[in-house]
This record gives sequence, C-alpha cells and structure tokens, in this order.
Amino acid sequence: MAGAETSFHTHPYVPRDLFLPDFVPCFLSQSTILAVYGVASLLVVSLIWSLSGRFKISKTDRLLMCWWAFTGLTHIVVEGYFVFSPEFFKEKTPHYLAEVWKEYSKGDSRYAGRDSAVIAVEGITAVLEGPASLLAVFAIATQSSYSHILQFAISLGQLYGTAVYYVTSYLDGDDFAASPFFYYTYFIGANFSWIVIPSLIAIRCWKKISAAVPVQVQVQKKSKIR
Repeated sequence: MAGAETSFHTHPYVPRDLFLPDFVPCFLSQSTILAVYGVASLLVVSLIWSLSGRFKISKTDRLLMCWWAFTGLTHIVVEGYFVFSPEFFKEKTPHYLAEVWKEYSKGDSRYAGRDSAVIAVEGITAVLEGPASLLAVFAIATQSSYSHILQFAISLGQLYGTAVYYVTSYLDGDDFAASPFFYYTYFIGANFSWIVIPSLIAIRCWKKISAAVPVQVQVQKKSKIR
C-alpha cells in the first residue's frame, strides 16, 4: 500500500489520487517544450509557404497548404505518439514527445490516465485525419477536383472531434487541470485553433462547392439541348 500511496501523490495532475505507477516527472522545462514545438511548427509552415510559391495558386490556398501540413504532422507525429505510447508517463529519458504529453496532461489529466474517450478521439485523428490533411496539401497544390470536398470533410471531422473532447470532459466533471492557468492555456487555448480554423475552412469550402454545382448542372443541360 505504501508504494501505491507514493504513486498517487508524486505526479502533478488532478485528481490527486490518479493512479500512475512508476511516474517519471518531466526532464525538460515548460519553456523548452513549448519553444521546440513552436520552432518546429514555424519551420514546417515556412517550408510549405516557400514551396507553395512554385504553384499557380492564390495566397489563401498557400496559407491553407501551410495549415494542412502543420495540422497533419501534428496529428500523425504528436497525437500518434500518444495513441501508441500508453506508458509515456514512465519514460525515463528526455524523449521529447513523452515530455509534450507529460506537460499537456497538466491541463487535461485524462491523457496521462488513458481515458477511453480521449484515446478514441486522438486515435481517429492520428490515423485518419492526419494522412487526409497531408493529402489536402497535395490536392490544393495540384488544384485537384476533390480539394474542397476533402478539406470540408476533414474540417468537419476536426470540429466533431473537438466537440466530443470538450463535451466528454464536461460530462465527467470538467476537473482535470492542475490549475486555472493550465486549464485555459492547454485545455482551452491549445485546442482553440481547431475550432476557429476548421470552421472558416468548412464555410469557405461549402461556398466553393455550392457555387460550382449550379455551373455544372447548367453545362449538362446545355449539352443535352444541343
């Protein structure tokens, strides 16, 4: 029992009685974890922005390519690691991705505790939405016919996943953050982009698709008349 008691109280998460046997604290500081993620994200966005200039597309589409590359790699690499590394909190070396989730769990301990709803949402996101996001980068660059419907579908998936993420937390008491700072910075702030940006993309794609359909119908009618 003494060992169990120790495991209850040596982690920084809420609830304090969350059972995390052999928990190993973060090796890296919060500032280092966030700085590495920020720099890596900036490099990805900068690279895609530079490469997108070779294609005859609008600046909006170039920005969308940057977004889909960033979000796709985040889904596959960062969230994928969480899904397939159930004992990341035991990592005894400064493995960066393990450090990310040890830190983020301060804002939502369901990650450290392997909550089934979180695993389901992140699993679908990493396996399906991640690769689909990278496909969207290619679709925009090549101006493929499926570009808008693909972006619309992914955006709806991201919005649905974010909604499930927040609703399940609320239904379970919404008390998984170590402090208000972590609650608003990680739980709310870190996920805010996946509400605003997918919403804007979905609206844009809906308009594009709706505008294209009548044109196609009119063309078909004219060809039949001839």
